[in-house]
Amino acid sequence: MLHTAAAPTPGLAVRCTRVLLSPWSRLSLLVLVLAAAGAGVLLFEPQRLLADGWPPQLGGAAAVCVFALAYGICTVAFVPRPLLNLAAGALFGSQAGLPAAIAGTVLGAGVSFGLGRVLGQDALRPLLRGRWLKAADGQLSKHGFRSMLAVRLFPGVPFAAANYCAAVSRMGWLPFLLATGIGSIPNTAAYVIAGARASTPTSPVFLIAMGFIAVTGLAGAVVAWCKRHHLR
Repeated sequence: MLHTAAAPTPGLAVRCTRVLLSPWSRLSLLVLVLAAAGAGVLLFEPQRLLADGWPPQLGGAAAVCVFALAYGICTVAFVPRPLLNLAAGALFGSQAGLPAAIAGTVLGAGVSFGLGRVLGQDALRPLLRGRWLKAADGQLSKHGFRSMLAVRLFPGVPFAAANYCAAVSRMGWLPFLLATGIGSIPNTAAYVIAGARASTPTSPVFLIAMGFIAVTGLAGAVVAWCKRHHLR
């Protein structure tokens, strides 16, 4: 008589599903995704665009769209935005480079926010026990648009860190994306213009752009110091 193998019990399948979908399993998956993205950047070296230029077979609106998509992916993989903004200006000029950079910024922020919200929030929220962490979480959760707008307007907090901190908080999608898009315009524009005018570093436009970058960076440092002093 033939004996058939016993089918797995429903209880075992349920337990396996719970383990795979548990907060720490999802957090582990997030770490793997980000590590793979970082490894991809090291392998393909997107910063070579600054030296090698844009592929000649891509031009016009298609090139701008592809660059915006690549920009967003690169920010998820922790490529510094100033480098990407300079590349946008150098490759497309200020008029086309700025929309490409802003679109890429919002796309990259949205992807990072989604990854952090789906894969990391449940595991990380219970760890928000320190005074600074609780204060930052409360600020982002209660005053999401205003807080994120300030973070984007006054550089100081790394782009990726701000994305994942917002994802762990209770901030909504719409305030996050709106604040990111609006708040990133001034500083992004300065870098794009600097990249577009890099061939004439003594021109007034280039000097004004670099001055704006320096002033906003200093303002961000002052705001961060004041916040730190207030939390003591």
